[in-house]
Amino acid sequence: MLILLFGIFVLHITSVILLLVATIDNAWWKTELLSTDIWGSWVQINGQWNYTDLPSTYPSGYLQAVQASSILACVFSGLGLVVFMVQLFTLPKGKRFTFSGIFQLLACLCIMIAASIYTEIFHSNEGSSYGPCFIMAWMAFVLTFISCLIYFILRKKTT
Repeated sequence: MLILLFGIFVLHITSVILLLVATIDNAWWKTELLSTDIWGSWVQINGQWNYTDLPSTYPSGYLQAVQASSILACVFSGLGLVVFMVQLFTLPKGKRFTFSGIFQLLACLCIMIAASIYTEIFHSNEGSSYGPCFIMAWMAFVLTFISCLIYFILRKKTT
């Protein structure tokens, strides 16, 4: 059981790190001369990368929804990790992982909302590709969902 708990802890830490990198780093959309995230753009001019604001053509309401959902996913996943550690030592078997699973489910939904809005609204008509942080956001969605399922399955185990 100790190995299982360690594996769950590593899975949870991995999902938190992926969420943080996807939210903070600057590679949701990439071209050869442009790298854009949910906070700003980096444009290469004369071999130098320069930070610029996001284009004014971006719908600000959707952009704020993506930003808020990404931040909430990080917060919920971090809280889920703290609650996981606290529940190991305070709650009886059979009730341990309920709140951790709920926080992971909320993180999963938040990052799914952020990535889905970004997919549908931004860059849908442009001819380049999504960057590694966008892919990390979807990987974090999968990992938080798996983590959530594991927490809910372990909740029912009493041995």
